[in-house]
Amino acid sequence: MKRKNIALFALLAMGFWACQSGENVTEEKVFIDTLTIDRHLSVLASDDFMGRKPFTEGEEKTIHYLESELKAMGLKPGNGNSYFQEVPLVEITGTQSPTMTVTGQGKAMSFETGNDVVIYTERVEEEVSVKDSELVYAGFGIVAPEYGWNDYEGIDVKGKTVVVLVNDPGFGSGDSTFFKGDQMTYYGRWTYKYEEAARQGAAGVLIVHETVPAGYPWLVVQSSWTGAKLNLDDANPPYKCAIQGWITRNTAVQLFQAAGIKDYSGIAKTKGFKPLALGLKASMSVQNEIKRDMSHNVVAMLEGTKRPDEYVIYSAHWDHLGVGEPVDGDSIYNGAHDNASGTVGLLTIAETFAKMETKPERSVVFLFVTAEEQGLLGSAYYAQNPLFPANQSVANINIDGLPAYGEMKDLTITGYGQSELDNYAKAEADKQGRYVIPDPDPAKGYFFRSDHFNFAKIGIPALYASGSYESKEKGVEFIEKKTQEYLDIRYHQQADNYLPEEWDLKGIAQDAVLLFNVGNKLANETYFPKWNEGSEFKAKRDEDMSLKKK
Repeated sequence: MKRKNIALFALLAMGFWACQSGENVTEEKVFIDTLTIDRHLSVLASDDFMGRKPFTEGEEKTIHYLESELKAMGLKPGNGNSYFQEVPLVEITGTQSPTMTVTGQGKAMSFETGNDVVIYTERVEEEVSVKDSELVYAGFGIVAPEYGWNDYEGIDVKGKTVVVLVNDPGFGSGDSTFFKGDQMTYYGRWTYKYEEAARQGAAGVLIVHETVPAGYPWLVVQSSWTGAKLNLDDANPPYKCAIQGWITRNTAVQLFQAAGIKDYSGIAKTKGFKPLALGLKASMSVQNEIKRDMSHNVVAMLEGTKRPDEYVIYSAHWDHLGVGEPVDGDSIYNGAHDNASGTVGLLTIAETFAKMETKPERSVVFLFVTAEEQGLLGSAYYAQNPLFPANQSVANINIDGLPAYGEMKDLTITGYGQSELDNYAKAEADKQGRYVIPDPDPAKGYFFRSDHFNFAKIGIPALYASGSYESKEKGVEFIEKKTQEYLDIRYHQQADNYLPEEWDLKGIAQDAVLLFNVGNKLANETYFPKWNEGSEFKAKRDEDMSLKKK
């Protein structure tokens, strides 16, 4: 097969690093070639790997492929004598009741699951239901004392089903001081909505989907929240709502019209909003098949020559969505961009470290995590059960979705301003003739949507960056078009395939070199980067580092 832009291209970068005091400055030539990237992509994103879903033959093929490649590089196992960290998961395959029925206000309405509403449960029970559960409109479903905001104030929702909006009140306000304006806070994430509803004792929680504030279309809800879902297998799980789910905007409009509520979005953004009983009752159920099994993180390391008990941790998730219902004859979610590209990027970085003549002074860890698509579960398990102490972990560099559009002029940092790692990334971007920008679409909350978030939550400074805004050759509009096309027809859909005739792998190589150089600098100095003032993760890191000094 002919492969454009592959056979003759190798990206060269000059990596420079120095220890904190400035001595022992070393120069290293770094080559990451697109032939290697193509080889790995052709395997990991192939139909033979069956969409790389945990608990499937696709997992077995993926983790053993990674193990084989890491062994061949000469890298040590990262978990004692093993390249695997077991991650206990429970798989819940839910079958939704055909409809959600709603009665009250003189009306009887029926909404079709899948098209109008998507429901599921995280309770490990064979059947879960709510029957004639009172519906309560709880605005954005947020309790945020620092903002003086409580959408549950004055109402008891125990045993009831709350209807809440996606994102947070600041979105679309034009006021960057109202929450964080268009930059999504964690209060805007769907995970938070479910967590808070559970804390309030609700029996059910339904999020109103709208494409712009959610950051993805209804098709993503349909594909991501149906079928088999994985959760960490916790022996003592916290309380969770019986029913969790989403409703379309059209469904929401019908409910609010029946309840006589106008401008439901506008009133929810008003400070002092109080939750409203809708005078409606909902019934719905989920039948579950339950399966417990082990998935696996894959981990290798290169031991440091001087400070082996200090760790730079790279991460990328190897999993995707597996096999689903056929669309245009294709039933396999190959996940080429998400995240075979990041997995391959990390493999090439690991190989580059392994081939270095001068090994780094700190240890470098290469962690391929499972079940990101199911809620960042592999990295969550690692964060709860770290193989390397958090206060001896220098930084996390996370790789999730690298550009296949050729070399880029930008380096977009998601979570820009959070930590000093921005400075490391900028220094390497400057050497490649690139400029650094924050995420241009902060409303989508990407900082909370990949595995670096779990490292941040335990205090480890995290970098999540790639070229994603301006093509070196084709400009901004070309990337905007490609990004929208990806979101519309490929993201979490069967169409996310590796297309060697179309993909220009120089962008993946360019980012891999940059992220290698960032990690290599960190691995050859004595300094521990810090979270910036104002970061919500700074207090945890400061606490952990103070314990390290005792």
